[in-house]
Amino acid sequence: MILINHLLSLLVLLLAGAAASPPEYHEQLLLRPLHPSSLLASFNFRSNASSSSFEQQNFRFFPRSLGQILKYANTRELHLRFSLGRWDAESWGARPWGGAKEGGTGVEIWAWVEAESDEGADAQWTTLTNALSGLFCASLNFIDSTRTIRPVISFQPSGDHSNSTLQNLHLLHGTLPGEVVCTENLTPFLKLLPCKGKAGISSLLDGHKLFDASWQSMSIDVRPVCPQTGEECYLEIEQTVDMVLDIERAKRQRDNPIPRPVPFETLVCDESKPYASQDTCYPLDTRADQGWTLTEIFGRQIKGSCPSIHNEAEQPESVCLNLPHERDVFTTSGSMEHKYDSGFFRCYKLPAEQDFEIVLPQQTLALTAPLEQPLLFAERSFTGRGQERGGVQALLTNPSPTPVEFVYLESLPWFMKPYIHTLHASLSPASPPLTPLITSIYYRPALDRRRGTQLEVLMHVPANSTVVLSYSFEKAVLRYTEYPPDANRGFDIAPAVIRLTSAGPPIYLRTTALLLPLPTPDFSMPYNVIILTSTVMALAFGNIFNLLVRRFVGAGEVEGWDMSRLLARGTARFTALQTRLQRRRKVE
Repeated sequence: MILINHLLSLLVLLLAGAAASPPEYHEQLLLRPLHPSSLLASFNFRSNASSSSFEQQNFRFFPRSLGQILKYANTRELHLRFSLGRWDAESWGARPWGGAKEGGTGVEIWAWVEAESDEGADAQWTTLTNALSGLFCASLNFIDSTRTIRPVISFQPSGDHSNSTLQNLHLLHGTLPGEVVCTENLTPFLKLLPCKGKAGISSLLDGHKLFDASWQSMSIDVRPVCPQTGEECYLEIEQTVDMVLDIERAKRQRDNPIPRPVPFETLVCDESKPYASQDTCYPLDTRADQGWTLTEIFGRQIKGSCPSIHNEAEQPESVCLNLPHERDVFTTSGSMEHKYDSGFFRCYKLPAEQDFEIVLPQQTLALTAPLEQPLLFAERSFTGRGQERGGVQALLTNPSPTPVEFVYLESLPWFMKPYIHTLHASLSPASPPLTPLITSIYYRPALDRRRGTQLEVLMHVPANSTVVLSYSFEKAVLRYTEYPPDANRGFDIAPAVIRLTSAGPPIYLRTTALLLPLPTPDFSMPYNVIILTSTVMALAFGNIFNLLVRRFVGAGEVEGWDMSRLLARGTARFTALQTRLQRRRKVE
C-alpha cells in the first residue's frame, strides 16, 4: 500500500482508539506539503448513531435532516461527492484516501436502496435525489433516468449488510458533470457537523479559500457498521474535505492582492547561468522552502477544540503534519505534540478554549517526505472530427513493475451512441500482448430519451506499459427544445471511473470530464422567421382591415361642406400669392 494510504489509515486508527465502541464524534486534519509549493489539507469528520436510536429517530451527533431522508427513502448506504478541479498525479503523487473519497468533476452520487423491484428502487432513488437536492442546494433533482446507471462490478458496499438485506439492495449511480460546486453547497455541508464550523478544525473551512484551491473535493459517506465483538450495529457518517492550496497564491491575497513584478533587489538569482550579470537574472525557485502559517493559508486560526468531543483526556490528536522531524514547527502554547517513529509524522492535541496556530518558518531541508507514485495514470480525450461521428481514447499507464487489474466504467448520455464492435485495447508502442488485455465486458445500450449507455470493462495493464483503450461513437440529433441555452459550448460527459481490483482498501481514479460538440442548429433563424412573418402579417392585416372596416364616400356626398366654394377660395388665394411673387421680381 502506498505511503499516503498508510498515513490516512493511521489517522483512522488514531480516531478510533483502542476502545471496542467508537466515540460518537471525532475529527482530524492532515496537512501535507506537495511539490512545488502546494499544501494538501484533508479534513475528516465522523459521527455515528446506534441502530436502535436511528430507528427511533433519536439523534445526538448524527445529523437529523440527513437521517430522516435516508429512512424515508429506504437508503441503506449513501456516497455523495462534490468535486472541482483536477488532481495532478504527476506532481502530487497518489490521491488522498486512495481516491475512495474522491468524485468526478461536478456532483456524483451512488447509493444502495432497499426495494422489492427495480421500479420500486427507481421511485426511492427519485425521492432520495430530490430530497438531497433541497438539502445541499444542488441540482440533484436533474439526475433522472437518462443520467442513472446500475453498475455491476465497479462498486462494492463498504458497510456491513445482512444476507437478507443484500438480496433486496439495488445499486444506483448518477452524475452531474456540469454542476458548479460553490459556497451554497459548503454551507449545508457544515451544518451537518456538531460544531457547524464555529469551533474545532471545521472553523478553518472558508468558502473563499476552499474554492480558490487548485483541487477540492467534499464527500459524505453513510454506511452501517457491525462490530465483530457482537455489539449493536450503528450507522456511521463520514464527511471529508480535501483541498490542494497554492501557498504562494494564498499568501499573496493578504500581502499583495494585485499580482505585481517582484522588485529586482529581492530576486535570488542563479549565478551558475552563463548569462548571469547585473541586468540579467534567472530566478531560483525557492517556493518549496518558504514558510507559512494557518492564518496565511486559511485566513484564520483554529477556534479551539469542538465541545462535542469528550473530555480533554479522551480528546484525540486533531491536527497532524506529514513533515520530516527536522522541520521547525511552532504552535500555540498549551498544545501537546507527538512525533511518530516513521520520522515524517507528528500530531497535536488542540487546547480546549484557546485558538490554535501553526507557524512554519522558511527553512531549507535536505530531506523531504517521500512522494509515492500512483499505481495507475489515466487520461481520456476525444478523437476524430466532424459533426456526425467521433471517438474516445483512454491512455492507461502502469508505472509499477507488476501488472495492474482494474474495472473501467463509462456512463454516457443517450445521444452519444458507442459502437461496441470498435472497442479495442492495444499496447503503446504497438506490440502484441502476451495475454488478452480485456477480460470481460458488461454493456447496457441506451434508449433514446429514456436511459444512457453503461459500459464496464474488466481489463489489466502489464508492468511498465501503457494501454490505449478506444472506441467510436455516433452523435444523435436533438430536438431544438432539448438544447441548453449555451448549446455551442458543448455537452458535459461524465468522467470515467476506474477501480483497482487489488487486495486491500479500494483504490479509485477518475478521469477528467469531456465536452462533446453536437450538431447545433442556427437558433437565430427562428427569430428571423418570426420577425419577417410578423412584419408581413402586420402589413397584410392593416390593409385588409382598412378595406373591410373603412367606409368610402364621394367628396360631394359629405354633409356640411360646399365643395365649389372651398375650391373657389383656394384658387383665389393661390392667384393672390402668385401676383405678389411677380411684383417682387419686377422690383428687383
